[in-house]
Amino acid sequence: MNPTALKMAGVLALLLITAGGVWKVQDWRYGQRLSELAGLHQADLTVISNAAAVQVRADQDKRLALEQRISASEQSHYKELSDAQTNQARLRDRLATSDLRLSVLLDATDSASGCSVSAGTASGGVVHGGTRAQLDAAHAQRIVAITDAGDQGLIALAACQAYVRAIGSSDHFSP
Repeated sequence: MNPTALKMAGVLALLLITAGGVWKVQDWRYGQRLSELAGLHQADLTVISNAAAVQVRADQDKRLALEQRISASEQSHYKELSDAQTNQARLRDRLATSDLRLSVLLDATDSASGCSVSAGTASGGVVHGGTRAQLDAAHAQRIVAITDAGDQGLIALAACQAYVRAIGSSDHFSP
């Protein structure tokens, strides 16, 4: 080998070694930068994950509070309904045993009704006011049954309204 070729081979080897060194330095820099970016990315993911966990916990707490309010409302309305049914049953029993009699107030001035009911003139009664007529026990029980159905309907309506208010006040929570 001639000296020029040897010099060229040396310069080429030196260039290759330098290029390899530069390549290694660049590889190290880019690796370090990618590592930093991966760490930042992981930190961002952790922050997002923690925020999502806090939001889920808040939603669960809202849902639990709503369920507790609805449960308390249902218990209250069930008790109210149960009490109304018990009172209606007592009233029906008292009507059936003639312990209680229902009467209606008659309008003595209404001549258009075409129904003449004699007004009892008992002076020893404790009923004050206008003329009254006693209802037959069977009719009285039917009236009580009608009022019982009305009471149950009103209690159910109140329960539905309370439910809607509870759902509406829960800040538009969706399960």
